[in-house]
Amino acid sequence: MKHVHYTEVELETPEEEGVKDVKLRWLISKKDNANNFAMRLFEVKPGGYTPLHQHDWEHEVFILEGEGVAKNKESEEPFKSGDVFFIPPMEWHQFINTGEKTLKFLCLIPYKK
Repeated sequence: MKHVHYTEVELETPEEEGVKDVKLRWLISKKDNANNFAMRLFEVKPGGYTPLHQHDWEHEVFILEGEGVAKNKESEEPFKSGDVFFIPPMEWHQFINTGEKTLKFLCLIPYKK
């Protein structure tokens, strides 16, 4: 069993194109012998955003703190703390912090087999 406070997990800066003011922590990953899923914590500063992207796996997002908009190629949906998203495979998506505080969300992804 792994038990840590999230602040004990290294805070990384994504190097992807189209990212602004985003940090992430791999809370649970293959390093922990979690071979099916990973749990990541994203921290997005006010005005920051994840890239507008798509991929061939689904994932789930739980908004812990803050507010913003989730964008795809057709629309934008406002969100706030406590909201949940299911992103199907190949759906374009981006999370933008429109608030005044750091946006924090959990993102769970499968490992491809």
